[in-house]
Amino acid sequence: MSAEKPFQAVPETIQWKLHFRSSPERVYEALATDAGRRQYWAESAAETDGRLHYVFLNGVEDIGTVLERVPGRKFKVTYFNWTVTFELAADGATGTDMTMTCVGVPESSKEEITAGWVSWLMAMKAAVDFQVDLRNHDPERTWFSGYADN
Repeated sequence: MSAEKPFQAVPETIQWKLHFRSSPERVYEALATDAGRRQYWAESAAETDGRLHYVFLNGVEDIGTVLERVPGRKFKVTYFNWTVTFELAADGATGTDMTMTCVGVPESSKEEITAGWVSWLMAMKAAVDFQVDLRNHDPERTWFSGYADN
């Protein structure tokens, strides 16, 4: 029996992997363009001069920065007080393996933020691979009201 490391054990860090049936170029486009992010990320995540303006249904807003872009391979941003890196790799067929690493997560809220990333990642996969928007777009039914919705 092999010893496995504990779930999300790295301090102040959340890491998830997600497989897409879509190409690395398509996944990168969903991360790195306004049109791509509009499909799943907040109500808005528009970029102006390397700055991302995130707007959420509950009135929360944030300004992040694009830190690194490597088309088809890597997209790195600030999101709230975290640094988030999306690394993309071809899966050897026609799809993509993405590793999302979020650094700077306070241990006191890590459990909730870990769950939030799962919700976000599933919304991204639905948008990228199936052109489906899983968000309900209802300000009365948000994450902060107990709904599993971005």
